Amino acid sequence: MEPSWVILATALVAVFAQNNRNDGPRFLSRGHSFRTVVGDTLLLPCQVQNLGSLVLLWRRGPAVLTAASLMVTRDERFRLVDGYNLQITDVGPQDAGDYVCQISDRVARDQVHTVEVLVPPSVRASPESRHAAARRGGAAVLECRASGNPVPSVTWHKLVRNRGNESNTRLGEGAQLQLSRLERHHSGKYACTVDNGVGPPIVTEFQLQVLYPPEITVERSWVHTGEGFRAELLCTVLADPPAEVLWYQNSFPLSASERVTMSVRGNNHTLLIANVQPEDFGNFTCVADNSLGRARQHVEVSGRPGAARFTSPPLARSRTSYTLSFSVDSYPPLDELRLLYRQLAINESFQQPGRWHDVVIPAPEPAGSLTHRVTHELKGLEPGAVYEAIVQAKNRYGWNEVSDIFQFHTLGGSHSVHADELSPMFSTAIACRLTISTTLLALYTHLLG
Repeated sequence: MEPSWVILATALVAVFAQNNRNDGPRFLSRGHSFRTVVGDTLLLPCQVQNLGSLVLLWRRGPAVLTAASLMVTRDERFRLVDGYNLQITDVGPQDAGDYVCQISDRVARDQVHTVEVLVPPSVRASPESRHAAARRGGAAVLECRASGNPVPSVTWHKLVRNRGNESNTRLGEGAQLQLSRLERHHSGKYACTVDNGVGPPIVTEFQLQVLYPPEITVERSWVHTGEGFRAELLCTVLADPPAEVLWYQNSFPLSASERVTMSVRGNNHTLLIANVQPEDFGNFTCVADNSLGRARQHVEVSGRPGAARFTSPPLARSRTSYTLSFSVDSYPPLDELRLLYRQLAINESFQQPGRWHDVVIPAPEPAGSLTHRVTHELKGLEPGAVYEAIVQAKNRYGWNEVSDIFQFHTLGGSHSVHADELSPMFSTAIACRLTISTTLLALYTHLLG
């Protein structure tokens, strides 16, 4: 005889099974929200118990997709799998929405699945050519209209190439990049990056061209050379559209010859004169033209000596004398050297310069090289005093430009300064005197006369 609990359990199972048969159909699956990517295959479950003779429908809005095992829709991407599960292949954006699995009885029980279709980003660029041009001072607008699901973000960068390496400078976000008051440095590559986390980001590059008239810089405005030597003139031209560059001598256009060659390397335009002759000395002009304007820069080719460069230390080794050393570049021998020096009376509130002393220095023996080195001893100086000096040199082509002001001081005195204090102490004074150099040159011209 079976135990009483076994008999009771068997009875309960029978009652439960009978109730299930009497309850009618019910869903074993549950409604769910699905996120799928364009092109994927999606399976929407619909599992029903005790369906009996009732018909199961799949609907999307008012449209019926399936009835029982019959495919109502003509879209071949839809089909029933393993009973009443609805499969959609090659999902597209149009497939987003609610799908209803419905039992066709009086209660109209249903189960709803919501489908969200994730769409990788796409971009519509403007200008379509990916190239924009605007004049300097004007404005330019670059545009990346992005679409996709979720809504993509748009980030702008400028692509900067430095010594072969490319770096990105972030500029902002949004569909448009607006650039105003354009300057030459705004030219270059720009990129918008569109990303929504679905698939790889899309990068679209633009080329911005800022148009401007020519700008010229010269390596040296004064080129020192000598007869039989060579002279090299270099001007750097920046322009967009590219400029036509011509060389002139004394307002007459130059053309290439056996001694004169013109070359271009990037933005650098070089005029090379070989075996310089007397007629080659004078003023040369680099002229650049494009459709937006013209620019010019002048270069003097001269046989006159270069400006003197002082090489002696600013601190004397004596109380009353100082050995002044300087060098001068000159291809021919130097004919004459002149020195002007004076004492400065200095306190905390003012500087009172003294009288200029004019000294003619004997021309050094021919150096056999470009650089001539000169040493001259100044005697009878005041102890612990500060002096300043300028030098000018002459060869057979004429006098050179007056040198920069050089300052030195003698040993001794209660207000003597150290050598490392001299330049900072008088830097302001030097700047002030350089601004009135015209007056100084006029004085010196008078003395030379």
